[in-house]
Amino acid sequence: MEMNASYTSFVAVGDSFTEGMSDLLPDGSYRGWADLLAARLAAREPGFRYANLAVRGKLIGQIAEDQAPVAAAMGADVVTLVGGLNDTLRPKVDMGRVRAHLESAVELLAPSCRQLVLMRSPGRNGPVMERFRPRMEQLFATIDELAARHGARVVDLYGAPVLADPRMWDVDRLHLTPEGHRRVAEAVWQTLGLPAELDWRTELPVAEPPGWTARRSQDLSFARQHLLPWIGRRLTGRSSGDGRPAKRPELQPYGDAPLS
Repeated sequence: MEMNASYTSFVAVGDSFTEGMSDLLPDGSYRGWADLLAARLAAREPGFRYANLAVRGKLIGQIAEDQAPVAAAMGADVVTLVGGLNDTLRPKVDMGRVRAHLESAVELLAPSCRQLVLMRSPGRNGPVMERFRPRMEQLFATIDELAARHGARVVDLYGAPVLADPRMWDVDRLHLTPEGHRRVAEAVWQTLGLPAELDWRTELPVAEPPGWTARRSQDLSFARQHLLPWIGRRLTGRSSGDGRPAKRPELQPYGDAPLS
């Protein structure tokens, strides 16, 4: 690994995780780990350019078809590709097709950039996640294999216990808190060979778990506000990202356009 490397451009490809949900800014937009990483890279390199093509709700086939060719054409120093987790959370999924889409995206992106970065996405602890864990681990095995074949680097967020801590997850239980995004940005930063500013794997202080009444209240609120709408979209074939453009579709100098 090249240590303390210099990068002049960065393109982020993916779904809501890379779009930045739920790192909410005061104006109602989302920031997220990719924006945080871009800000730090830009501070090191005058004229640094950044694009974020991620759109919430996208499946890996959509990412491979719609985002990967655009990212490849940009010829950036760094490209991050995070996708496939939405597929594994569907009631039914063909993991063979997931693998094929991911493979086509990696084969397109790896030769187009100086460094491709893939991720083993974090998974929140809890009974619901256990149902999908075998699919997730199958996805991550594919990511490891493709990275080894194409010289990509892998950020192992799944293997970090701190990112499985429920306190790192927003009330929707699908997206990281601002602190979670901050740690992911640091993880990618270090994976790129840049000097560590913190130990992103440090676990949170031990805290007294909420009581039964508080947990049931949280469960009911989660089901009403997040789970039922999510199920409704699955049943009707809709996505939270339908019709939504990429948050930063052009590879522009970092300060030339708003980040969200």
